[in-house]
Amino acid sequence: MLQKDSAGKVIAYPTFKQADFTSKSDTIRFNPTTQKGMTKGTYTQQGEMYIYGEKIKKVSEDVFYALQGRFTTCNLDTPHFAFVSKRIKFINQKMAFTGPVHPEFEGVPLPIMLPFGIYPMSTGRHSGLIAPSFTANEQLGMALEDLGYYRVFSDNWDAVFRGTIYSYGGWTASVSPRYYKRYRYRGDLSFRIQQFRQNFKGDPDYVSNRNMNITWSHSADMKAKPGVTFMANVNAGSSRFNEQVPNSPMRNFQNQMQSTISYSRVWKDKPYNVAIRASHNQNTNQRLINLNMPDVTFNVNTIYPFRRAEPVGKTRWYENLGIALNTNARSITSFYDTAGGIMNQISDNFLWGATHNVPITLSLPPLGPLQVSPNVSYQEKWYQKKLIRSWNAAENKLDTVTQQGFYTAREMSFGLSASTRIFGMFAFRKSSKVQAMRHEIRPTVSVNYKPDMNRRNYYSTQINASGATGRFYYYDDRIAGIFGEGEFGGISFSLDNNLSMKVRQKGDTSNSELKKISLIDGLGITGSYNLVADSFKLSNLLLNFRTSLLSKINITASAIFDPYQYDANGNRIDRLIWRKRPLSLGTMNSANISLQSSFKGGEGVTSNQGNAGRLPMTGMGGMPLTEFEQEALYMSNNPGEFADFSIPWSIDGGYSLTYSRFRNPLGGFTSQITQDINLNASMNLTPRWKIGMTGYYNITRKEVGTVSMYLSREMHCWQMSVNISPVGRFRFFTINISPKSSMLRDLKVNRTRYFYDF
Repeated sequence: MLQKDSAGKVIAYPTFKQADFTSKSDTIRFNPTTQKGMTKGTYTQQGEMYIYGEKIKKVSEDVFYALQGRFTTCNLDTPHFAFVSKRIKFINQKMAFTGPVHPEFEGVPLPIMLPFGIYPMSTGRHSGLIAPSFTANEQLGMALEDLGYYRVFSDNWDAVFRGTIYSYGGWTASVSPRYYKRYRYRGDLSFRIQQFRQNFKGDPDYVSNRNMNITWSHSADMKAKPGVTFMANVNAGSSRFNEQVPNSPMRNFQNQMQSTISYSRVWKDKPYNVAIRASHNQNTNQRLINLNMPDVTFNVNTIYPFRRAEPVGKTRWYENLGIALNTNARSITSFYDTAGGIMNQISDNFLWGATHNVPITLSLPPLGPLQVSPNVSYQEKWYQKKLIRSWNAAENKLDTVTQQGFYTAREMSFGLSASTRIFGMFAFRKSSKVQAMRHEIRPTVSVNYKPDMNRRNYYSTQINASGATGRFYYYDDRIAGIFGEGEFGGISFSLDNNLSMKVRQKGDTSNSELKKISLIDGLGITGSYNLVADSFKLSNLLLNFRTSLLSKINITASAIFDPYQYDANGNRIDRLIWRKRPLSLGTMNSANISLQSSFKGGEGVTSNQGNAGRLPMTGMGGMPLTEFEQEALYMSNNPGEFADFSIPWSIDGGYSLTYSRFRNPLGGFTSQITQDINLNASMNLTPRWKIGMTGYYNITRKEVGTVSMYLSREMHCWQMSVNISPVGRFRFFTINISPKSSMLRDLKVNRTRYFYDF
């Protein structure tokens, strides 16, 4: 019976527990012999549902009947909403069945009645209908979007079937099976087809088209076959598929489809490994499809031929001489899906090539603070085609003759590198807040020599009617690339700096805990000097800088400087700029700087107020339960539904500036500066109201890329969000009121509208 205090207030309810069924009631009557019973004023939880019944009768171990019952996902004694039925039958943690049922809000019944109800109470995956959304599209009309069915076939695979119908006669359909085998593999496949009609049949602007798309993702668990990996990521289809996807402005302008299937194997206790890869790239604007299959890579890890099988004592210096092999062979082809004779296109455009690299290294013992490493490299390239260009005076053009065959080119290089680290420390007074500053310098110098082994692989020929000549490489370089012409013997150098300090923690007087703060993460310069070149021996200088201020503002910057002077016409002359400006690094040809910052108030601990159950990626057994692509798009368009009220305010912003300097065809230079700024901010107006916005602005063009805002209201077991993007190329608004429970996520009031500027 109920337990009350001296004032008559209830302090404890009778609790009944049997197996995994638990309930709290005003009164419990139970017959241990028949295992049947009756309770009054009973609360019990079934899955995500809280069920209340004025009377609940237990007729068997798992079957119960409730009279004057209600069920809800609100955990309050007086719930904000509930579904009320005179009679309810439920099977413990499995299913519930009702007769006529109607909803109540704040205890007020709504004039909506359903003749019966069937409600799943079990956790985990179960088959069922997927509720659609109602949307509107200017080109396709009103839509019943994403009506579907989710089917669980077994513990190892399931599938989602979806369809959309538009009022102008268009439709889409998709089937998306997923599969999973623990410790073996997992993957998902999706096949989509769309049939759209714009305007009406007989109109001059009537358009009807059908497009298809297939995606496949597969990954194998490395524990299944140690040393063997197989992965697939396929995205292929009709060239117009992306631009026809409704209500997805970001995808409409994606003009690339890419696929990769790869297999690799590493042999145990063997120094070699192999990788085979096939890929596909599709430009939907040009309707050009490129195929790369196969791409075979064979590597032999560094082996040390002079090492003793049973070493005694210290390792001798020559035993660290190592040799390796890296081989890559590729074949490519391409075709246009708009033209006929696809197989002929594939055959005519087929091309293969290979590269081989044999690096020889020697790890010497440190010479004091210096780490010295000599190296030798041999490279060889194989080509399928030789290209001979000649000037055709009769037709005033450059002709190319292609010769099929097997051709090779080779190159060798020799190098010696030395690196070290130099530290400097400056200590302050013990009473100072800053205790010490530390400066680290990391210089690297390498000497390299490359003989001219490819002089015969280059030739000169006339390129225009005025008699000008050009220098060309004999072989088709689309697979293996080319070797550079000429001899190189020079010095490459780089210098990097790091500056940090140690400060006393606030309130600490014993210096027991010092905090390290990085002032400059990196400040460096890189370049090279060619000793054997006849002019312009010094390369361009690359300057880079990176730091993080107060662990909140990340700054990165880089610039490329030309150390040579230019004449009045903008021509580069072989005279270093330091003769004219001793303190200058040179003429800045390009530069960029980027600032990113993030600030927020509060501890930022995620609360249960947000829609935590909205995005389950895997369920019981690891099977995927939702379609990630659609959920990610939904999140980007409806940030208000995923607002975190535990963060009082937050501001994320970024700024980037890019500078470029171009040579004009008629002489002189043109400079171009591009500036962008982006902002993402949110703030709690009250503990239950939150407002936020995201914006992007191009300062150079004075153009708004996109601005979107949201208003979110937290209502305990419900939530409301308003999302609007009033300006920019993609404009939309959505209004959504829905329960937080993932079980009732489709029981919502939603209004969505999209507007595009194509």
